[in-house]
Amino acid sequence: MDPAAERRLAVELFNRSWQLLELDERTPAQDDELVHCTHASRHHWGAIGTPANVARGENQCARVYAALGRGEPALHHANRCLELVRAGGEGLEDWDLASALEVAARAHLAAGDGAEAARYAALARRELETVEDREDREIIAAQLAELSL
Repeated sequence: MDPAAERRLAVELFNRSWQLLELDERTPAQDDELVHCTHASRHHWGAIGTPANVARGENQCARVYAALGRGEPALHHANRCLELVRAGGEGLEDWDLASALEVAARAHLAAGDGAEAARYAALARRELETVEDREDREIIAAQLAELSL
C-alpha cells in the first residue's frame, strides 16, 4: 500500500473511532466497529507513522476498551502507550504524557482498580502543569473530570 493511502486510512479510521466513542449510546454492532476501526487505524500508523502516531494509536485503543468496560485490553494498551511516550521520539508533544497517564487512569477504572486509577489521575494532573498550550491542558483536564474518582 502506498504511504499516502495508508496515512489517509489511518486518519479516517481514527476519526471514525472518535465519532463512535462520542455517541451517547451504541449498538453492539457499533461497539464492534469501534474496536475494529481503532485497531485498523493503529495498524496503519504502525506501518507509516511517527512514534507519536503509534503512541496515540495505543492511547485510543486503551480509551476504546475502557469505554467498553474491558479492563484487561484497556490496561495492555494504556501500558504500551506509556512505554512509547516515555521512550520519546518524533512528533511527541508536551501533552502526550499527561494524556497517557489519563488513559491509564481510565483503564484502571475499567479494570476495577480505583486506587490505581486515582494514582494515575493524580500523576496526570501533575503532568498537566507542564503542558504549555491552554487548549491542550483543558482537553485533558476535561477527560480527567469525566472519570468517576
